[in-house]
Amino acid sequence: MNEPLSLIEESKISVNALKVVSRLLEHGHQAYLVGGCIRDLILGNVPKDFDVATDAHPEEVRELFRNSRIVGKRFKIVHVRFGREIVEVTTFRAPHTDKYDETHSESGRTLVDNNYGTFKEDVFRRDFTMNAVYYQPEAHEITDLANGVDDIRARTIRTIGNPEDRCREDPVRMLRALRFEAKLGFDIAVDLAEAVQSFGYLIQDIPPARLFEEVLKLFMSGYGEAAFNSLLQHDMYGWLFPDSKRSMTTHATEAVVRLALQSTDNRIAIDKPVTPAFIYAAMLWYPFTEEKQRIEKEEGLPHVAASHEAANNVLAKQQLFTSIPRRFTGTVRDIWFLQYRLPARFGNKPDVLLDHKRFRAAYDFLLLREGAGEKTDNLGDWWTEYQEASESRKAEMKQSSGKKKRGRNRNRKRKRRSGSDTNTVGTPTPSWNP
Repeated sequence: MNEPLSLIEESKISVNALKVVSRLLEHGHQAYLVGGCIRDLILGNVPKDFDVATDAHPEEVRELFRNSRIVGKRFKIVHVRFGREIVEVTTFRAPHTDKYDETHSESGRTLVDNNYGTFKEDVFRRDFTMNAVYYQPEAHEITDLANGVDDIRARTIRTIGNPEDRCREDPVRMLRALRFEAKLGFDIAVDLAEAVQSFGYLIQDIPPARLFEEVLKLFMSGYGEAAFNSLLQHDMYGWLFPDSKRSMTTHATEAVVRLALQSTDNRIAIDKPVTPAFIYAAMLWYPFTEEKQRIEKEEGLPHVAASHEAANNVLAKQQLFTSIPRRFTGTVRDIWFLQYRLPARFGNKPDVLLDHKRFRAAYDFLLLREGAGEKTDNLGDWWTEYQEASESRKAEMKQSSGKKKRGRNRNRKRKRRSGSDTNTVGTPTPSWNP
């Protein structure tokens, strides 16, 4: 089906993407703009990325563009770089010849997908109808064999072909569907929603490193809270973050995660830096505190040793599902450990904490905990005032906190004689309740 040009506002198309299409055509190849960029253009938006589909093989594309490189193992694609912009070029794909040959896992997941085909075959190999609309800019013509334009207009996410087969072929498509639901505000077709509900467990077949990249797309693109809602609604959250999901039954995990995602979305909206470590810290905060308490009780370790072992255990388990690069796990640990240091507000301790490179993240995290209902004896208000206070006021605040601490220490000593208010190794109970 060919659609009129009025659907596409060509001024919104990247000049570099047009260059790629033009050069491929000049060398006798077919070339189309396709996928999310065309969907966004039909919706009247300016696309962030542009994809080109062609009958040229990756090696042929590489020869035409010196500013390119071949990436990917499961399916080779070519990235053509123009400064900071990357135009992604993919070769037309053919249907699979044998669902359970050596290129597939036993569950049906595609392991190797470098099976090239024709234009029409490529259309029906794409995941969703809304991403299977092709535009030929030199002919000014849209080709829509999968009725994707109708689904874009109806704001519906629908698979091309049987949803179960497409989810088995690549379980990440389920996460993509939920991401598009969150990003675009589209509705997921009923049969696809049922497939996600039934086959969510297949996401466990995906390498953790690939799932980490998908998590970044879900939560670090400015619509993290909406993506979180979609994951919960379609019972996918627990397959990615099992300990976090389990802790929702007894702790305010959902509230802490939601507040962390709201904060991240707001920062992205005003172009401030964000880190996935903050979100992971929120997701796994209560599993961490539970594990720390278990270690202190069952293994008799003191606070610091129990904190480190608990963090190791919780993060190692999460790594089985979604990998977390070391540069982020270190930040997660700092955020957690500083929660136990923030109550120390006497002497030079507050000023030492203010100089800590993770103080701001830890302070923001403290406010999340309070926003989720944790009782911290107004610790967040204290730190909020202290950061802006004059030197004389800071001295007063520290002196007042020191008096309170000495009073608590005297009470604790009296209580210890009767064996109360301590854990199994005699470590004082924190003043806040995790």
